[in-house]
Amino acid sequence: MPLITSLRGRKINSRAHAIWMVIALVLVLLMPLTIAIGLWVKSAPLFSESSIINLLFSSSWKPMSGHFGFWPFISSSLLITTLAIIIGGSISFFSVIYLTQYAPKSHVKIVQPVIDILAGIPSVVYGVWGVIAIVPWVSETVGPMFGVQTSGYCVLSAVLVLAIMIIPFVLNILIEIFNTIPIELTEASLSLGATRWQTIKYVILRKAFPGIISAMVLGVARAFGETIAVLMVAGNVVAAPHSLFDPAYPLPALIANNYGEMMSIPKYDAALMFAALLLFLVVIVFNLFARILIVRLEKRQ
Repeated sequence: MPLITSLRGRKINSRAHAIWMVIALVLVLLMPLTIAIGLWVKSAPLFSESSIINLLFSSSWKPMSGHFGFWPFISSSLLITTLAIIIGGSISFFSVIYLTQYAPKSHVKIVQPVIDILAGIPSVVYGVWGVIAIVPWVSETVGPMFGVQTSGYCVLSAVLVLAIMIIPFVLNILIEIFNTIPIELTEASLSLGATRWQTIKYVILRKAFPGIISAMVLGVARAFGETIAVLMVAGNVVAAPHSLFDPAYPLPALIANNYGEMMSIPKYDAALMFAALLLFLVVIVFNLFARILIVRLEKRQ
């Protein structure tokens, strides 16, 4: 009898743990849906007067007149994020190859804490650094070099600050990915007569490619939603940028600058909620497409 009772108690205990773990999983899965529904409901008043197409591609931003065109903010976000991930992702990619394949372990032990420190620095610190270093440099050196007069608060400044911000984030992920590749693959390639670079190019990078895509996707998500640092150096002028020296106004900066203010303007609150919904959907859709790509790449491998 004590043995039977003990077995029953274990089964009940196991089922109880399984139930709360399933509940926790369901809550996690419902969170994105709940956020999307909440943002959609809050932004719904905006759709009664303007179509979604007009909201997305109109450049007329006149809240006092009820005109809410989001194209300047969307184009600014896309331009800054794309250039930042190209610069930051490239630097992270080549850095991880050197750190994991060429650098002595003593160098890695020195660099790793530095990367962790950079990843932990608050974004507002990067923003202040951008204001006192990047903005004057762009205004006084880079602009005149190309025959352009600029205040320095422009797309280029935002791109440089954002690229530097995401480098430690992406680099940390890439280091973990490269460290999980079995050393036996490298040894087998080298034993067959391949050079170090051939081994990296045809073996290690091929094996790590899905992980590299994942790291870049996470970097894009981080860059697209970054607020304070970009807000401080982008210029925040409501106009679609046409060059690197034009001021920009990304979606996160729009929300951070205006939420809680001017709420007396009709539908202004709904417009900001729609901006948040756009941010949310862009990150979700981009991650879904990237996940599909990664799954297909893993199947091919």
